[in-house]
Amino acid sequence: MQTYKKTPEALAKLTPEQFYVTQESGTERPGSGELLHNKQAGIYVDIVSGEPLFASSDKYESGCGWPSFTKPIDKGNVRALKDTSHGMTRIEVRSAHGDSHLGHVFPDGPPDRGGLRYCINSASLRFVPRAEMEAAGYGAYLDQVEDIG
Repeated sequence: MQTYKKTPEALAKLTPEQFYVTQESGTERPGSGELLHNKQAGIYVDIVSGEPLFASSDKYESGCGWPSFTKPIDKGNVRALKDTSHGMTRIEVRSAHGDSHLGHVFPDGPPDRGGLRYCINSASLRFVPRAEMEAAGYGAYLDQVEDIG
């Protein structure tokens, strides 16, 4: 069984923006994230701990400026917390094992897919292409990733 956790080594590898987003609950500029327009099949994992978070088959174009997903790949790897910062109440999404800030979840997602929009910072994610999932230890999630092309 794979264990996922935050380590000093993993934190040391983060770019300043990745550190700001994941460790200081920051937000990347809308439209700036490198994974926003990614359409490859695979999974998105926590940049810090490596825990599986979202599948490409649950990613959709919401127009909000950040990668959007309808649900986590494994509910046990994502925690939702009340966030009252910036004068509003939102639901913050954090990785369960790495405790990385990922983004927020909103109730305005596609109604036919559960109605939720997980609005996630690219800086908190690492993409693992479908072809590399088995070798990277994510083979158990292959059935949740569509086969493109």
